[in-house]
Amino acid sequence: MNQSTDPAELSRIAQRIAALRQEHRELDAAIARLQADIEADELAVKRLKKRKLQLKDNIAKLESALIPDEPA
Repeated sequence: MNQSTDPAELSRIAQRIAALRQEHRELDAAIARLQADIEADELAVKRLKKRKLQLKDNIAKLESALIPDEPA
């Protein structure tokens, strides 16, 4: 449901998506490094994975805001 067609707002949303995707990639790399360590803190890994899922959800919500509404 796209509430705004303001180009500036759409640009801000697109920039936020890019920032979230970057953070998602960085978390993915951090998780991989931690999992490669035999003495890794499992709780830390679980927290990073939870944050990664939250980012994925936020990205999906913002991407849906960029999709224009179709007339019924």
